[in-house]
Amino acid sequence: MTTTNGATRHDILDDLHAWLLRTHGETVDPDRLGHVRREVERVVADGVPGAVVELGCFRGAMTLWIRAVLDSLGDDRPVHVFDSFEGLPDTSEEDEIVMPLGAMSAGQEEVAATFAAWHKTPPLMYPGWFEDTLHTQLPERIAFGYLDGDLYSSTVLSLAECVPRLASGGSVILDDYADPEANPRTVVKFPGVKRACDEYFGLPSPVEVLIGEGDLAYGRYIRPTS
Repeated sequence: MTTTNGATRHDILDDLHAWLLRTHGETVDPDRLGHVRREVERVVADGVPGAVVELGCFRGAMTLWIRAVLDSLGDDRPVHVFDSFEGLPDTSEEDEIVMPLGAMSAGQEEVAATFAAWHKTPPLMYPGWFEDTLHTQLPERIAFGYLDGDLYSSTVLSLAECVPRLASGGSVILDDYADPEANPRTVVKFPGVKRACDEYFGLPSPVEVLIGEGDLAYGRYIRPTS
């Protein structure tokens, strides 16, 4: 399939992949892009109904990638983005780290600029802390969610609101889900993420560790088909 300028949609993905690694290397890597692309492709191929959401988007690099993958598949459903756009909330003792309030702050205009650079339809953005937005503004049914809240409290809220809304066969990818036993290469940067998942799902956990070539951490939960 070609676009109006003659380039194939897969050519555009290849170009975007290289651009994201070059200009947004602080938040994306080949593993992250690959995991998300394969999962979005699975959800679309399986005809999973529902919305595509991202919880925690920073400057919108992954948001743009999700949009581009959907476009390459001819899927025009919007991407819904939830972020404080004021940075991270306070850390808690469950995080075992200290991050200043407002760390990793980026505004909606930065996300819009990321999309404008590639002439892509911008996401629907819902600014505010998760406790103020998710319960009332998340779509009622979710096909795919990319959860990147970094901290324990954000992950607790994300799971509580997203998982019950997952369609049959729908899934979430959890960024920073670090399990060194399953993936010895992984680096535990945000331990509160896995702690929140273990508390929510219980043990043994249904979250699958996604392993790549690098040391970043990811998990995936797929809602069983009925």
